[in-house]
Amino acid sequence: MDPDKKDIFKQMRLEMVYSQLTPRGIKNNAVLEAMNNVPREIFVTEENIPVAYHDCPLPLFFGQTISQPYIVALMTELLKIPEKAADTKILEVGTGSGYQAAVLAYIGCRVTSVERIPDLASFARINLAKLPYADRITIVNGDGSEGFTQASPYDRIIVTAAAPEIPPELVEQLARGGRMVIPCGDLFTQQLIVVDKASSGKISLEKGIACRFVPLIGKEGFESC
Repeated sequence: MDPDKKDIFKQMRLEMVYSQLTPRGIKNNAVLEAMNNVPREIFVTEENIPVAYHDCPLPLFFGQTISQPYIVALMTELLKIPEKAADTKILEVGTGSGYQAAVLAYIGCRVTSVERIPDLASFARINLAKLPYADRITIVNGDGSEGFTQASPYDRIIVTAAAPEIPPELVEQLARGGRMVIPCGDLFTQQLIVVDKASSGKISLEKGIACRFVPLIGKEGFESC
C-alpha cells in the first residue's frame, strides 16, 4: 500500500478512537490499542474503503454487515479478556469479514470463528491473511448457533448476530468461569446480554444497551429471513 495511504488510515483510526470510542466510555487499554492498530479498511468492501472508519455499520456481501466500530470495541471490552490474553480461547459466532476476530487476535487471544456463508468465510480468510497475527484465528464454515464443540470449552464467546434467545449449546460450550456476550431479541431490535458462568456452573445474566444486528440463522437461531 502507498505509504501516504497508510498514514491517512492511521490518522483515521486515531480519530475513531478519540471521537467515537473514548467519549462513549471505552476505557480498556488493550481494546483501545487494538482498535487503533487493526486496519479496518481491509475488512470492508472496496467501495466502502473511504468510509471504513465512519461511526456506523457498513454493508458486506449476502446481506451481512461489519459492525459499527463502537459496538466492536464495546463487545470486546465486555468480554473482560484477562491480561494474559494468550491463554484465552474465544469462540466467535459470525465471522463476517473477519474484523472482530482480528481485534481479538491482536489482543493476543486464540479465536475459533464460525461463519455459515462459505463465500464470506473465504473473504474473511483472505483479509486476515494480510495480518501478522492471523495464525491465532481459525475460521470454520458451519452453523454458529450450535457453536463448535471440537474446540470447546471456551473461556469467552462472542456472538455477532442477533439470537431470539441464548442458545443452550453455546452456554454448554462456555467454560466455567467464562463469559459470553450476545445480542438477543427479535429481528428488529435486540439488547446486548452478558452471560457469566460461575465456577460452580451457575449462570447469571446482565442486560446492556439496545442494539441491532443481522439475524443469527441456524438450528438455535432464526430459521430464515
